[in-house]
Amino acid sequence: MVEVKTIKDVEERTWSKFKSLAARNNMKLGAFFEIVIDDYDSHCKKFWNEVLNMGKMISDKEAEERIKILKESRKEYGFRI
Repeated sequence: MVEVKTIKDVEERTWSKFKSLAARNNMKLGAFFEIVIDDYDSHCKKFWNEVLNMGKMISDKEAEERIKILKESRKEYGFRI
């Protein structure tokens, strides 16, 4: 026997849209839900992989120049060290 699960706080409009998307794809709600979750998970992993493994945004020389400016600005009056 299939166990029934409850999802709280799902608006009627959202539930209707979910059911119609599953019907459009000729799928049962449980199978469609699984695909939606897997798709969401893969998109998140892809996004963070791109963010965390992107190349340098500035060159090493420019980074060193910015650090030098930052160190100088910290010496100014009123800046807490």
